[in-house]
Amino acid sequence: MPIIVNLDVMMAKRKMSLNELSEKVDLTLSNLSILKTGKAKAIRFSTLNAICKVLNCQPGDILEFMPDSENNEQ
Repeated sequence: MPIIVNLDVMMAKRKMSLNELSEKVDLTLSNLSILKTGKAKAIRFSTLNAICKVLNCQPGDILEFMPDSENNEQ
């Protein structure tokens, strides 16, 4: 998938655990873990907003577009 989730990188930069972020964002650990591992199919803007507020970052710090080789050939 060409969208890379760098949530773990931002959490490490802020020295924040998954448990702590889960409590502050009011998301279950399992949902946050799915997002962190890049297995999520979608994210709500309200969730992204809450994560960015807690981590004091921009959406682009968490989400990155990485074109795959198929897209480069077109």
